[in-house]
Amino acid sequence: MFEPMVNDDTIGLVPAAGRGVRLALPYPKELYPLIRDNRYKPIAQFVLDNLIAAGLQHVVFVINETKHQLLGYFGNGHRFGCRLSYVVQEPVDDQDRSTSPGLAHALDAAYHLVRGKTVFFGMADTVMQPKDVFARIRHQAATDDDVILALFATSRPEQFGMVRVDTDGRVVEIVDKPRQTDLSDMWGCMIWRPRFTEFLHESVNGRGRTDFAEIMNAAIRAGLRFRGVRLCDGTYTDLGTYEGIRALDRRAREE
Repeated sequence: MFEPMVNDDTIGLVPAAGRGVRLALPYPKELYPLIRDNRYKPIAQFVLDNLIAAGLQHVVFVINETKHQLLGYFGNGHRFGCRLSYVVQEPVDDQDRSTSPGLAHALDAAYHLVRGKTVFFGMADTVMQPKDVFARIRHQAATDDDVILALFATSRPEQFGMVRVDTDGRVVEIVDKPRQTDLSDMWGCMIWRPRFTEFLHESVNGRGRTDFAEIMNAAIRAGLRFRGVRLCDGTYTDLGTYEGIRALDRRAREE
């Protein structure tokens, strides 16, 4: 199993370099306000809370050159109980224009900080319950697991990366945003060991792969061991759309 103590060999990784064009906000979508206990709480603080609840002391945000307001709010992380670092995801086209190269490229942008460490990865525009989601899946990992995925039930498979597991909880395949499927579990966050960090880095930089689901499937075919942990009492809300934000607000009013 993963060691219960979190130390210098672990690091949190939160990609926040997307443009957020679907919301058309005048500020980063990661700062979208959710009011909790009569206080402002931006979306991105929820995944940070998840990571801190697992004992993470160092978290990296991957941002683009327009996300300076994230730095203004989160700062060095001291007031949240952790240390924060920031990595800028560089454009990839020849004209040096601002682009959104994708999730795999964003994750690999932090390679120089995460290499050799156990990585706890969550998305900045999501809200996951229970709060200790990372701690729960960490305790389910075997010593030979390279990647462990937190699995949440969903009725909207066309919006998520769906996961096929065998009877032992081993991940067989990732099916990304299928229009029709018999699968009911999506992955919401994950923990991976250095072997997958190196596989991701080689896939992005050596092979030019950009699709994260394809990279994960290639890693499975190459023999890396993926485990899925179902969170039967868990909930996952994607707040990258107004539909997701409305769903979360409805849930909050019902509590």
